[in-house]
Amino acid sequence: MTARLLEARELTVTANGQHLVHAVSLSVAAGDRLAIIGPNGAGKTTLLRMLSGALQPSTGEVRFLGRRLDRISTAERALHIAVVGQTDQPDPRLAVIDYVELGRVPHAGLRRRHEDRDIVVDALRRTGLLPLLGRTVGSLSGGERQRAQLARAIAQQPRILFLDEPTNHLDPRARSELLELVAGFGMTVIAVLHDLSLVAPFATRVAVMSRARLHALAAPNEALTQQLIREIFGVDVLRLRHPTEDRELTIFDIPNRTSSPS
Repeated sequence: MTARLLEARELTVTANGQHLVHAVSLSVAAGDRLAIIGPNGAGKTTLLRMLSGALQPSTGEVRFLGRRLDRISTAERALHIAVVGQTDQPDPRLAVIDYVELGRVPHAGLRRRHEDRDIVVDALRRTGLLPLLGRTVGSLSGGERQRAQLARAIAQQPRILFLDEPTNHLDPRARSELLELVAGFGMTVIAVLHDLSLVAPFATRVAVMSRARLHALAAPNEALTQQLIREIFGVDVLRLRHPTEDRELTIFDIPNRTSSPS
């Protein structure tokens, strides 16, 4: 049986008398890539923040390797958990290599300086940014900046990588390439994703949120069913053979709501 790396038990957050997340329980094993999906306001980012320790639940608990996450110090959590958020705003004046080296801050005193630099260079190599290490963060494109944020997180050497809608503001090709890159790291990842077409190629498991509740937690082919996607998102799932390649296409289509003439 695969050991649980992270476990959430009956997580609930209440604000102004309303549930933002209600009674969510799930577990994540080492090597899982869990995609959290759902409509706007479903509680996805709130759940992610609780799982990463950034937000304390009103009730319930999160355990990391059997220990309550809220009883692990911030400094110790930073040795195991890395977060790439939607609103991260790196100092645009920083050189890329210096920005990525910030991922080594939690490990200060644990390794010699030259070992830190080797880890940073490896993170830049893995994200394809080694040729840009001397550039400033402000000179990077949107996709390059996202890769720099990933490189910083990889340099942190976490047990779990949390991503909050990492493909926002990227073009379709860059979105797919970014998630393909993350999947290739072989890390445990928990990611909030907005684009449903990206979920199945990336995730090993999917958590479907709606109205603050967890409606499904399963492998992509079991979670992205026509019935559930129609119910939660109001769109149809169409699976078609690719016209020129030996693979299946999954298309999410908005149903035609135009009434037929009487």
